Amino acid sequence: MKRILGVFFAIIIWSCGKENKPEEEISKIEVSFNVERFDKALSGADVSNLPGLKSRFPLLFPESYPDSIWVKRLNDTLQAELVEEVGKVYPDFKKETDQLHSLFQHASYYLNDFTPPDVITLTTEVDYRNSVIYADSLLLIGLDNYLGKDHKFYTGIQEYLKRDFEPDLIVVDAASKIARSRLTLPSDRTFLAAMILYGKELYLKDLLIPFKTDAEKIKYTEKQIQWARNNETNIWRHLVDNNALFSTDQSLKTRFIEPAPFSKFYLSFDAESPGRIGQYVGWQIVRSYMENNDVSLQQMLKMSTEEIFNNSRYKPGK
Repeated sequence: MKRILGVFFAIIIWSCGKENKPEEEISKIEVSFNVERFDKALSGADVSNLPGLKSRFPLLFPESYPDSIWVKRLNDTLQAELVEEVGKVYPDFKKETDQLHSLFQHASYYLNDFTPPDVITLTTEVDYRNSVIYADSLLLIGLDNYLGKDHKFYTGIQEYLKRDFEPDLIVVDAASKIARSRLTLPSDRTFLAAMILYGKELYLKDLLIPFKTDAEKIKYTEKQIQWARNNETNIWRHLVDNNALFSTDQSLKTRFIEPAPFSKFYLSFDAESPGRIGQYVGWQIVRSYMENNDVSLQQMLKMSTEEIFNNSRYKPGK
């Protein structure tokens, strides 16, 4: 019995060591990137500072925009208040920089030819649909979109949207942008294809930001992620029984894929469900596929909807 227990614990220790090995390697990867606080540079700036700002941040001053636009912005009281409020929440950017550093290490490990982008923080007049912009060598972050869901700037914005305006979700949105840059839109327009596309994105986030919880990766509350887990079998049965998977009815994406306060099954429990439940199901399908097939990440990202679904062995509740 002692010998059997010894072998058992040795297997556990070996397995744990094997699982931790990539993280050990990733932690040693050197990544270099600059963080520039354009929002801070605007703080207290006036027209006399404009030439210096243009020299320091040339990419933010396209030639097609006349200086008069920037003069107006520098004199705008709303802009001044935005900069002031951002400065209160982000007197420095250290925690966020550390998380971005880890994200870039993981991206360098898992993604071919990834180069850590330089980061510029700025204000966007609460353009939350473009809170993070990624363009290979540059990552733009609109900090006024991450002041905390209860900030006064967000009055009038729907609650389910404001939940995404927390500082801890900056790196989550950055990971999404990097992940999406590696995805190819599916050739078909089925609901299943949309689910698996988002499943690929979320699976990439498993790898890129393992220090975040599943709830944070998909931007659910803990209560919402638990609801999704507890009801996964019923969700799947509903989609299958209603012939949703291979349907090209675009209303399915509105009901189950796109941001919304809840998913629309048109059943009594709708109000309890989180929005975007189709993304969650797609995530579980891709996870199941990667668990049950010996393929590389790069191979999976290129695979068709049908290939992933047919070989995923996805059977919730079993």
